[in-house]
Amino acid sequence: MEISRRRFNRFLAATGISSALLRPWSATAGKPKVVVVGGGYGGATAATYLKRFDTAIDVTLVEPSTRFFTCPFSNTVIGGINDIAYIARDYQAMRTRGIDVIHERADIVDGEKKKVTLSGGGTLEFDRCIVSPGIDFRWDAIEGLTPDTVSRMPHAWNAGSQTTLLRKQVEAMPDGGTFIISMPIGPSRCPPAAAERISLVAHYLKAHKPKSKIIALDAKQKFSKKELFEAGWGELYPGMIEYHNIDDDGTVHRIDTKTMTLYTDFEEYTGDVINFVPPQKAGQVAVASGLTDKTGWCPVKYLTFESALTPFVHVLGDASIANPMPKSGFAASAQAKVCAAAIAAIFRGESPGTPKFVNACYSLLAPNYGISLASVFDYKDGAVVEAAGSGGLSPPDASSSFRKNEARYAEGWYRAISQDIWG
Repeated sequence: MEISRRRFNRFLAATGISSALLRPWSATAGKPKVVVVGGGYGGATAATYLKRFDTAIDVTLVEPSTRFFTCPFSNTVIGGINDIAYIARDYQAMRTRGIDVIHERADIVDGEKKKVTLSGGGTLEFDRCIVSPGIDFRWDAIEGLTPDTVSRMPHAWNAGSQTTLLRKQVEAMPDGGTFIISMPIGPSRCPPAAAERISLVAHYLKAHKPKSKIIALDAKQKFSKKELFEAGWGELYPGMIEYHNIDDDGTVHRIDTKTMTLYTDFEEYTGDVINFVPPQKAGQVAVASGLTDKTGWCPVKYLTFESALTPFVHVLGDASIANPMPKSGFAASAQAKVCAAAIAAIFRGESPGTPKFVNACYSLLAPNYGISLASVFDYKDGAVVEAAGSGGLSPPDASSSFRKNEARYAEGWYRAISQDIWG
């Protein structure tokens, strides 16, 4: 049956591919240009793999910080296991790969004009733009919460200075003091990271301030690996951790930084150290550029991770709506590889391949006690779905040697992915 050009174009539109973009890149147009906004797991992976897939692509990475501090393994810094330098990465190796790295903030990404406006007033033109801005916070979501709150009640949900501040506060806690962590309702970045933080703070307190206690206030009902965490807490830190979820008065409605108090429906919780993690949304540049919908996150077309709202712009990582994939560093890196391969294919005039995604989530309960979860995701009928029969979870009855090996695997994974992305 003969298919009209109009019907063919409708098919391409439905799959998120423009017929114009399936024409090979013309040499007369010069090198295809891709600007990548954000130098974290999504953005840095995308920039690196664009060059690996096609060295002819002109890749520019825009990232305001000269050093990136990874959220994975930042809890080991808070728990006194590693120093902040352990999670620091720079961009020198990316420059040696032929990537132009600009340390400036991107304010606006304009898909129609194919232009990125920088905080200093300059602009960058692109043929495709990849935006991986991470998260921002909903400061108006809870009474008493403001951007200034973080100086007294650090969130440490973006690694770096907040990580160092929270570590210092934990170190200064009196023996017999109270550490409180408040976790928001989702969607949010890596929910099991809060449980890992509880664990590693408990590890520090057990060794240095054994009379202290931890109170966890969680606005969710459950989180990934919850049963494994709770079993580990009972084994390693009996009587130290008091956990409340949404069904057990775990939702904070008001905070007071002067008295260091959190207010729930029925209780007031006062702590010596309060790690308050606010509700979240996509990073500011995504909001300012019209890449978010009413949820505060960015809808995308999963074949290429192109924005569902703005042409020629792709959104990766925590900022994107990619359910059931979690908002994790591993997932962001997996999405970035798919996106980079799709863009390279488009520049060659080819259709992007059918993607498959992998996520692995390691968590430490102590330096020699690890647990993990692995998942595989397919692309089907325009959506991301968990692959049937895939994935795996650490066994609940594992031996101490098994848990020790899982901790070693976690460190090995962290070193390997860091080397792969940043060099």
